[in-house]
Amino acid sequence: MMDLKRSSSGKWIREYCGMIRDGRVIVDKKIEAVYKHLLDKLDNPEMYAPFQFDDDKANKVIDFIESFCHQSKGSNKLLNLMLWQKAYLSAAFGFVNEDGMREYKEVGLIVARKNGKSEIDSGVANYIMFCDDEPGAELYSVATKRDQSKIIWSETVSMIRKSPALRKRSKCLVSEIKCKFNDVVFRPLSSDSNSLDGLNVHAAFIDELHAIKDKNLFDVIVDGTSARRQPLIWITSTAGMVRDGIYDIKYEEYEKIIKGYADGSYMDERVLPIIYELDSNTEINDEDMWIKANPALDVIKDRDELRRKVYKAKSDDRLLKNLLCKDFNVKTSSVESYFSFEDIENKDVYTMEQLKPNYCIGGFDLSQTTDLTCATILFKTGNNPKYYVKQMYWIPEDRLQEHIDKDKAPYDIWVERGYLRLCKGNRIDHREILHWFAEIQEKYDCYLYKIGYDAWSAAYLVSDMGNYFGQNVLVPIHQGKKTLSLPMQELKSLFQKKQINYDDNPMLKMCLLNTQADYDINGNVQPFKDRKKNIRIDGFSALLNAYTVYIDNQEDYEYMI
Repeated sequence: MMDLKRSSSGKWIREYCGMIRDGRVIVDKKIEAVYKHLLDKLDNPEMYAPFQFDDDKANKVIDFIESFCHQSKGSNKLLNLMLWQKAYLSAAFGFVNEDGMREYKEVGLIVARKNGKSEIDSGVANYIMFCDDEPGAELYSVATKRDQSKIIWSETVSMIRKSPALRKRSKCLVSEIKCKFNDVVFRPLSSDSNSLDGLNVHAAFIDELHAIKDKNLFDVIVDGTSARRQPLIWITSTAGMVRDGIYDIKYEEYEKIIKGYADGSYMDERVLPIIYELDSNTEINDEDMWIKANPALDVIKDRDELRRKVYKAKSDDRLLKNLLCKDFNVKTSSVESYFSFEDIENKDVYTMEQLKPNYCIGGFDLSQTTDLTCATILFKTGNNPKYYVKQMYWIPEDRLQEHIDKDKAPYDIWVERGYLRLCKGNRIDHREILHWFAEIQEKYDCYLYKIGYDAWSAAYLVSDMGNYFGQNVLVPIHQGKKTLSLPMQELKSLFQKKQINYDDNPMLKMCLLNTQADYDINGNVQPFKDRKKNIRIDGFSALLNAYTVYIDNQEDYEYMI
């Protein structure tokens, strides 16, 4: 639990932490971890030098918003910030170095819809324009499409027009706000802008990060901040469907940062992640837990309306998926998946050097050009009931950008992280699979006991692999419900029980969530992929081939390990 000290520094953070500690405010585990860390920074400033908390800096942004920023829609009332808003605003602006420069270069707020995030974005934008002491600064409201990029920008204009003091000091044009006294400009920016080159970004405001499908746009914005003294990337979003590109990347980064507060595994004190969400999708059934994803519940967001939507969604799976995602920030798949996100979510990782497996089961799924090619090893160690999965994927180098654009997936980043390899040219060189299996065997002294493959796989590859590993090692798997139904159902159960450690591989996670089910009248099942859509299930197919071989050889394999 949080240990609050008597120092008055960081008033709003301390007050919020106190309410969390006393149970007067219910928050999710991520929010609790973030504020525990912020409290530690307040109480032990020497450990976090050269950045320390400055109450004047923190209170200045709050005072400005409550003094000059009116509600952008409907009412002409000034904004009255809630405690959770004051706490994260003071954290974002209060930690500075001896020159007064902000510590946080990126602030990410993920919160359910209808919790007032857009008005806060516009209030912060106005503060940066008028009070950030950055002459000639360039501010941008960023989105994939121009109409969307103007949402925050337009609300900022509305606030200015309602405030005599702000209106006097600025000029609002068709697509630009200009401050008269410091040459600051604020513009909407989208992928279809005439030019994204040469940006000199002081602050960028990204609303609904999940809607940005163009990773290049995000990269351009980040690169454009390099010349500024204290740049700020200000992100707000509801949850996105899995496979939403840059959203998934940032969410995983925020998770690593928050986890690192406790175990030191990953540290980045220049990013402030604020994630309001349910800890489990079952909490939708407990009204007391709804506030975890909706900190403005009963103040901005109407509880009766949310209750009505929950009641209606419980009888319609299509409505439930959207409700969980947008009103409770539970990540869901964008297709009707055989696996739910909660089924397969598992942050456990491992190293081959740590486990030192003696024997493994292999599996692979081939493609030529349009699909992924995937190779898998599956293994157990001693009496450990868990299964461990290691994979490698391949796509043609010449088609990398095409895959990124079509699939809306960050394949370039997965190449950098070692999950994916590129084959020269525009086709897959299937010999790379043999080389990878040989690499596993030689590098880790882990021998392939059996390798399962689609019976329709390339004959030359099967022959070459048989010559290298032994003909009795290669096992053809006939694709169909008769062969795959039992292994597929067992795999789902193992994932649900968290007995499969797949090293948190994002590519396998994508494939699992893309996998749909084809049932017969007897309940037998096999994987199904809608080929009209750009979705990949190859990682699951390779794993399923490996597990099918494992079931057929379980007794002999487990005797050997």
